[in-house]
Amino acid sequence: MSSVASAPVRVRFCPSPTGNPHVGLVRTALFNWAFARHHQGTLVFRIEDTDAARDSEESYQQLLESMRWLGLDWDEGPEVGGPHGPYRQSQRREIYADVAQKLLDAGYAYHCYCSQEELETRREAARAAGKPSGYDGHCRELTAEQIERYRAEGRAPIVRFRMPDEAITFTDLVRGELTFTPENVPDYGIVRANGAPLYTLVNPVDDALMDITHVLRGEDLLSSTPRQIALYKALTELGIARRVPEFGHLPYVMGEGNKKLSKRDPQSSLNLYRERGFLPEGLLNYLSLLGWSLAPDQDIFTLDEMVAAFDVKDVNPNPARFDLKKAEAINADHIRLLAVKDFTERCRPWLKAPFAPWAPEDFDEAKWQAIAPHAQTRVKVLSEITDNVDFLFLPEPVFDEASWNKAMKEGSDALLRTAREKLEAADWTSPEALKEAVLAAGEAHGLKLGKAQAPVRVAVTGRTVGLPLFESLQVLGKEKSLARIDAALAKLTA
Repeated sequence: MSSVASAPVRVRFCPSPTGNPHVGLVRTALFNWAFARHHQGTLVFRIEDTDAARDSEESYQQLLESMRWLGLDWDEGPEVGGPHGPYRQSQRREIYADVAQKLLDAGYAYHCYCSQEELETRREAARAAGKPSGYDGHCRELTAEQIERYRAEGRAPIVRFRMPDEAITFTDLVRGELTFTPENVPDYGIVRANGAPLYTLVNPVDDALMDITHVLRGEDLLSSTPRQIALYKALTELGIARRVPEFGHLPYVMGEGNKKLSKRDPQSSLNLYRERGFLPEGLLNYLSLLGWSLAPDQDIFTLDEMVAAFDVKDVNPNPARFDLKKAEAINADHIRLLAVKDFTERCRPWLKAPFAPWAPEDFDEAKWQAIAPHAQTRVKVLSEITDNVDFLFLPEPVFDEASWNKAMKEGSDALLRTAREKLEAADWTSPEALKEAVLAAGEAHGLKLGKAQAPVRVAVTGRTVGLPLFESLQVLGKEKSLARIDAALAKLTA
């Protein structure tokens, strides 16, 4: 495979449009994208949509939109075009039929007339005898009479690829040298009885015709690799392929309970992270750490830094666990890195319906601009902004009863009266002056600042935790802040 190393890098990302995109799929896309960009190569975006029962146009559009949102641009594929189109397998049926016929004509493939019942009976017998239970080659060397008899019975054959009777060894870019013996890689189907091509044919054929040099894909596909290598070699001998690509199998992404994160796991859905307000750069930074790292002591980096350093040979073959808390922490760091103006704009979707509980006319742009720098230091995901700033735009705070009961202890009414007096006399152009006022109120009642400010915070914002209190008071304004303290006092003494 030395010819691959000298060829311009061409990799592909080839998802099936079934359901919502998931984070494991995104990690695969990211590693292929970073590999292509690192080598100034080409990323081919191909849609594997030959399963009409499961594929949908909605999922196809979601895939395109997800890649655009993530910023993972492609060089060939849907909406971009390229010299190897079409890039949807559903539009390439004639190509697959032609290749399948060439494989049959050259003896690399053959018709298999075995029924499912016959196959299962022979598999059961093999298992009972302690032998491999894959296809036993029954139809490999049928005579003309046997074929005629099967046809007379009305049997519709599938097309099977004839695996070589020798071990297949290749060097995985992630896992090193691997060998598969013939008994563990039997002949396999490439075309259904109804003529529909299978993944086992269309995927390698597309790789061959699109001149793919490196295949970076999930570990779950490793068992199919020796089959594909044998098919690539056949395609090369037929003049259809130029090379056998190099393979790198990426580690599993694990969820809870040491199980592979599947599409059915709620935390696997990319849409979930978009809706929660993850930044694309924050999510991609975290996903890159699922099997790779820039440096032992550096978890936070940009996509440009990843591209500059990425080498698939540095990917760890061991399973990587998805840790939501770490993902949120890394996203929070990326939020801090944004320019304040960028942060204010990215928060916009969560400042209006259906997320915002306030009326559109009650939103105050000046207040939002004033509080945004303080909010930026506190949120882990953008969706948290709604609850953090709602006190500014609602007519009155929404009290969390648990927070109220926690903050409003015996003597809180007296403390709030003193705090109100101090705040009324304070300089509201200075958050530090407001802090001094509450500190003085606390000292008058033998309380430190932390305990003194808790009733004030709940009275004004409705919550025990949130944005910096004194900056929040300043942005809300003197009149509204004092009115809310009055309302809390009335509630306490009712």
